[in-house]
Amino acid sequence: MILTHRFRKELRLFKKWTNDSIIGDMAKLSKSDVLHVAKLANLNLTEKEIDKFAPQLSKVVDFVGELSKVDTNNVEPTSQTTGLSNITRIDNVNLAGSLTEDEALSGSDKVYNGYFKVNAILKERSDK
Repeated sequence: MILTHRFRKELRLFKKWTNDSIIGDMAKLSKSDVLHVAKLANLNLTEKEIDKFAPQLSKVVDFVGELSKVDTNNVEPTSQTTGLSNITRIDNVNLAGSLTEDEALSGSDKVYNGYFKVNAILKERSDK
């Protein structure tokens, strides 16, 4: 079995959390648990959504809890599984399909020093 180093760390933390908390064979998340997860995800939930998502999140926690039963002590950590490293390609520039500066700027009346001139989108900084 191959596990990433970060996943092994998260799994150890989850094992500790499941052993030290009320989470057992069947997780039952409270309304405050669902609201906490929603806050972390920057979600505003209605009461109906909270009631809907609580059992769904409980099932997710139960499923992840199954992973805490896996013995990972003798599993070698890895960050990738392909065996490939430093895969790069030569960056070839095709100048035949490119416009010259004059050709690119020819479609605009608003040009300054070889650049397109556009309206400002940022206001002056207020912290000065």
